[in-house]
Amino acid sequence: MSGGLRQHVERIAVDTPGRGTYDVGGRVQAAVNASGIRRGLATVFLHHTSASLILCENADPDVRADLERFFARLVPDGDPLFAHSDEGPDDMPAHVRAILTQSSQTLPIRAGRLDLGTWQGLYVYEHRRAPHRRMLTITIIGDDHE
Repeated sequence: MSGGLRQHVERIAVDTPGRGTYDVGGRVQAAVNASGIRRGLATVFLHHTSASLILCENADPDVRADLERFFARLVPDGDPLFAHSDEGPDDMPAHVRAILTQSSQTLPIRAGRLDLGTWQGLYVYEHRRAPHRRMLTITIIGDDHE
């Protein structure tokens, strides 16, 4: 018997050692497990302006390395175009990278699992070179039906 639509909210910290992609799919799945929700949606929100969330290929790490090379060419650190550099030459490029990607992702839940495609993974994409602690809010809405 279902109790109707439910909500579960968790906040997690992700420590990033510097620029790169960091898999958070397992941690979001753990929040889904803790919620008891079997069918619904998980919205993941990143509380920062110099990092982002990406849904990306998870089988071949060359995909994420190629993505980084693309962004390095598109928005290079230290570009003289930018006036804002309060925190160094990667500051404004990190903001542009974050604007061009996503600060949140909404993912379906089916049978108590994130319903991702075969080769999809969820990553925090750190755009700064220095280590940072990034905060995510995971909001899960759904019910206990299969």
